[in-house]
Amino acid sequence: MTHILIVDDEAVFARNAALYLGRAGHEVTVAGTAAAGRTLFDQKSPDIVVLDYRLPDATGLDVIEHIRASDKTVPILLITGHGSIELAVEAMKSGANDLLTKPVSLSELRSRLELLAQRQRESSRLNYFESRERQAGHEILGQAPEMLALQQRIERIVALESSNVEMLLPILITGETGAGKELVARACHYRSERRQRPFIEISCAALPGELLESELFGHERGAFDDAPQRKLGLLEAADGGTLFLDEIGDMDLALQAKLLKVIEDGRFRRVGSVQEQQAQVRIVAATNQDLEARSAQGQFRADLYFRLRVLQLQVPPLRQRAGDAVLLARHFCQLFAQRYRREGMSLSPAAEAAITHHAWPGNVRELRNVVEQAVMLGSGPMIQPEDLMLAPVEPEPGLPALTEVADGADGGSTLDRVERELLIKALRDARNNVSRAARQLGISRDTLRYRLEKHGLRA
Repeated sequence: MTHILIVDDEAVFARNAALYLGRAGHEVTVAGTAAAGRTLFDQKSPDIVVLDYRLPDATGLDVIEHIRASDKTVPILLITGHGSIELAVEAMKSGANDLLTKPVSLSELRSRLELLAQRQRESSRLNYFESRERQAGHEILGQAPEMLALQQRIERIVALESSNVEMLLPILITGETGAGKELVARACHYRSERRQRPFIEISCAALPGELLESELFGHERGAFDDAPQRKLGLLEAADGGTLFLDEIGDMDLALQAKLLKVIEDGRFRRVGSVQEQQAQVRIVAATNQDLEARSAQGQFRADLYFRLRVLQLQVPPLRQRAGDAVLLARHFCQLFAQRYRREGMSLSPAAEAAITHHAWPGNVRELRNVVEQAVMLGSGPMIQPEDLMLAPVEPEPGLPALTEVADGADGGSTLDRVERELLIKALRDARNNVSRAARQLGISRDTLRYRLEKHGLRA
């Protein structure tokens, strides 16, 4: 239901409009003067205002000025008996969103108001998502040395662009699936001078070549059978901002050549057009593939690869980020506990030890999904290892085995068993190098040796 304020001194029209719109499910308030209209607007805060230009005590433009002083977004429909171009221009400058000329049919009035309401809802949703993107788009959690180095490199790239806003060098982000490449791309955008401009993403693996070309570059009317009208592409939509091309390694070779031209001079043609368009867009591409190897095999253009990798960011897998798994798990636990109204949930020490021990082949994405499931289905306020439902990690082939020097060492509490498994996994990952395993666990060599002796293990 939409709350509509009608300010019009023609009592018959105002009454009929109120009845007609009321039957359509809207709440309608009527005022006959500018003063009454201003008072009702301040009291009722309507969703839409219908305003007559000529009122007994003022003009509609005076009322618009009062409204816009306190509300910049509420839609205003101005009605006038003299539909001149000059008045239309003046009304729009004052803040009116639409203009109707008398006599006004009630069906036309309702149609215009519903269109204004729809635009208002779409604008509100867009503003909400843009605001959420700006707040959350650059949050990268991690204290591992690899992540701190990545953050520093992002800051250097941002500073490089800040010193020259015309610089549009592309960025190539590499890393395993689920490691957080999209988050890094958002950080590059929302920490830069382009943060107020659009950030648009598309997966090159999700669309066939012809459809991807149309999405990127747009098309003209009649360019193909299903093109009844012109469509702007994502390059134009992202003008002034960032276009994020995920899974760039799956892009067709023919389309790669057109992308290279965009990177070189910012020019492109819509599908079915002979006229070139210009767009100032930063291209950020991401891949989990070895583009250098694919280039050598002829599956990826070498010139595009060399152009993309001018600024390159490598996102480390979660298994190489010592301590970050638990840090992220705590963050996700708090996030999902709030989302699913299970405030107060936390991870038990045994669950945190299991998280540290797990190899996380699916990286951060897998960790997020595991914690979300545990929060939703956990039976108590504290998440236990069994709530995580983690699959046992099989030793990698070719790694030397660990020798147990004491029988019954796997007994004791759940925490002891998890700690023991963690030590075994760390030594396997470090190929029985005690110093490397200690660094991976974030403890000293002496502490590690003490723990090994405690659990009856030796390299």
